[in-house]
Order: sequence, then C-alpha cells, then structure tokens
Amino acid sequence: MESFSLILAIVVVTALAFDFTNGFHDTANAMATTISTGAMKPKVAVAMSAVLNLVGAFLSVEVANTISKGLVDEAGIRPEVIFAALVGAILWNLLTWLVGLPSSSSHALMGGLIGATIASAGVGAVHGDVLVTKVLIPAIAAPLVAGIAAMLATRLTYSLGKKADGEASRKGYRAGQIASAGLVSLAHGTNDAQKTMGIITLALVAGGTLAPDSDPPMWVILSAGIAIALGTYLGGWRIIRTMGKGLTDLQPQQGFAAQTSAATVILASSHLGFSLSTTHSVSGAVMGAGLGRKGGVVRWSTATRMFVAWGLTLPAAALVGAVAEYVTGLGAWGTAVVAVFLVASSAAIWKISRREVVDHTNVNDTDDAEPAGVVTTAMAAVTPPPAGTPAEEPVPSFPAQATAERTASTTTTV
Repeated sequence: MESFSLILAIVVVTALAFDFTNGFHDTANAMATTISTGAMKPKVAVAMSAVLNLVGAFLSVEVANTISKGLVDEAGIRPEVIFAALVGAILWNLLTWLVGLPSSSSHALMGGLIGATIASAGVGAVHGDVLVTKVLIPAIAAPLVAGIAAMLATRLTYSLGKKADGEASRKGYRAGQIASAGLVSLAHGTNDAQKTMGIITLALVAGGTLAPDSDPPMWVILSAGIAIALGTYLGGWRIIRTMGKGLTDLQPQQGFAAQTSAATVILASSHLGFSLSTTHSVSGAVMGAGLGRKGGVVRWSTATRMFVAWGLTLPAAALVGAVAEYVTGLGAWGTAVVAVFLVASSAAIWKISRREVVDHTNVNDTDDAEPAGVVTTAMAAVTPPPAGTPAEEPVPSFPAQATAERTASTTTTV
C-alpha cells in the first residue's frame, strides 16, 4: 500500500467539509416540523438530532458500499476526481442553503461524482444500472410513497383522535413528534453519513491506501459521524424555516404523521442500500401531511421552486464536478486553483447570508400568506371534515377590499 499522500489528505478533509454542510443543510429533514409546531425548542431539537445522527452513522454500511463500490468504476478513479466531485457537491449545498431550498445533498454528491468521473474516465466508468435502480428510481418514488403515507396517516390520526380531549391530544402528539423526530435523525445518520464514508473509502482505494472492495475503516465511520453531527448542531435555519413554515402550516398530528412516514421510508431504503434523498422523503411527507388535514394549505409556489431545485441538483453538481476535474487534470497548480475557488466561493456565500440572518431566534417567523392553490382546494373539496375537528377560522371573501375599507375609515384627510 502507498503512503497517505497530500492529495489524499486534501480529499479526506474536503469530504468531511461536505459532510459538515450535509449536516446543517439537512437538519430540517429531522427537526423542521418539530420546531415549527413548538414540540421542542430549536436549540434543543438540533442538539438531539446531532447526537442521533452520530449514533445512526454506526448502524450500517450498505449505502456507503453503494457509493464506494457500485456507482462508478473504482479502477478509473484518481483522488483528484473525488476532490472535483466534492467541489460540485459543496457549492450546490451552500447555494441552496443560501436561498433556503431543501434540495438533496445526496444527489449533489452523486452528481458531482458522476460529472467528475465522466470527465476523467468517460461515460463507461459510470454504472448506469446502479444509477437508475438505486438513485433515480428512489428519487422519484421516495417523496411519492412518503407523501401518500403521510396523507393517509394524517387522516387516520384525526379520525382516531376525534373523541379525545383537544389539549391532551395535542400534548400526546407533541410527545410523539419528539420520538418520531429522533427516529428521522437516526435514519438520517444511517443514510447520509454513509455517503461521506463511501466517498472517503473510494478515495482511499483510488489512492492505493485501501484494497478494492474494502468496507469503510472505523476511523472513517467515526469521523464522518462526528462531522455530520457537528453540522447538524449548527442548524440549517434557513431550510428549517422553509420546511417547517414555507411549505405548509402543520399541527402536531400532522407533524407526527409526516415524520413517522418519512423515517419508515428512509430506514427501509438504508437497509436495501438505496442512496435515498432524505430531503425528498421528508419534503414529500410534509406536503402529504398538509393535504391530509381538512383546510390544510400546501404552498405550491414554494413547492415548485423546490421541485426545480431537485431537478437541477444532479446536472448542476455534475457540471461543476466535470469542470473542476478538467482544471485539476492540468497538474498540481490546477488542484490549487480549484481549492482556492472553493474556499473563496464558500466565504462569499457565507458573507451574503449575513445580510439577512436566520437563526434559532427567528426561524419560525414568516410572512408567507400564500392562499391555497388549485390542488389543495380540490383535495379539500372532496375530503369530509373529521368528526370532532375544530372548525377552521372563517376567511373573508375579499381580504384586500376589507383591508382597504378599514384603512379608508381610519384615514384623516388633511
């Protein structure tokens, strides 16, 4: 085996930096609904999620093996290729975090890896069957399955709780939310931390430090778990706001249904080795829970922007990864240029984010008052209200006109 080279050390550090961004980018997957419904205080929620992410990292290596052994041909990969892939993934994570869009860190990583691999070794080095069966199909199926399950679970919870005392029921569901949020955090560590384990293992094989087809060493598992836990504790408050308040307004019953449905989908996928997007699963579950309650509103303008980001993730990260690989292929100075570009771009994005700070003190503040869209209105029209459900507050037919009249009545002409 060769010694641990400088480029390999750079790749490992960059991979852990990606894992860190993955943590704060995807904190919303576990804790957005719990924070938005008031079941837990924001800082306590992210601390619990961080600990369970670390624990989840030790539960399995199936997804790590999908990344390191299945997606691309190990024989055609150099450490510089892995570095280029990580550049594409990190920049996409930071850009989508800046605008508060819950896109997939997993797909950003795989897009960067695919683009860099094609630029280095050609299309044949990417295993198309693995890409389709373990990445693309789960990307489409996961939000649909989680959404349908959450919608049905929401209706079931309201039906079963129709005779229960309202306040006692809400307290019970808040407790259930805490438990289900912990399950999502555990599942997130099991699935997402493994992706960094897989990418580091692939780099170690490419650098000659590990034999082909090796499982991740213990130090890789531990470091990846710690990195994602630290990122989670930092809290991706911008995306938490979007997931918790921007997509829909959730009651504790809906939050419990959404988190339980998403956790089930994620854990099942981890067991099967699917490199699933936890973001897609949780976002689908949140929208399903929003549709499951009579009078619930899904803000489709936000959802549409999110869907566009999902569609762009793989190709955008792949393009950046391919360009970065081309530059690193020019020699050591090319790798240095890419590294400087990554650091400078990351610093610029962080500086821009300081213009409007979102943190644990204002994460639930939102002025989004988008009315129900066509889909939500149609769902509400055909869904009978559950017995015992409190009536929704009446909404004026012409709110703009009513506001204008109130303003006119209180205005003094000078």
